[in-house]
Amino acid sequence: MQIGQISITAHDLPRAVAFYRDALGLRFLFEAPPQMAFFDCGGIRLLVGVPTSAEFDHPGSILYFKVEDIQATYATLCGRGVVFRGAPHLVARMPDHELWLAEFQDTEGNTLALMSEVRQGIS
Repeated sequence: MQIGQISITAHDLPRAVAFYRDALGLRFLFEAPPQMAFFDCGGIRLLVGVPTSAEFDHPGSILYFKVEDIQATYATLCGRGVVFRGAPHLVARMPDHELWLAEFQDTEGNTLALMSEVRQGIS
């Protein structure tokens, strides 16, 4: 099995579309009723949608966007107005790489993060 789609909640769809498309730079695929927008995340489809009932109106899981160069991506997204909780930071040292994260929120209050598996000694 593989992940085909992930859904995340939005309350202001036009604002959320602008964030994911323009600030994060995800490829916009299409919009569909009722109030759903779809993006491509490296082959996994991201559905950003207004909840259709109370049972779906809650914060989503944290999405970790894997990037090659976390420092460069962080700088690019900061330049686009994305507000991070802090600079990229080391989370764990593995035998062949370091795991780095940088957390932020989208315009709807959902927590997101950048992650990068950096060869040791390179950040």
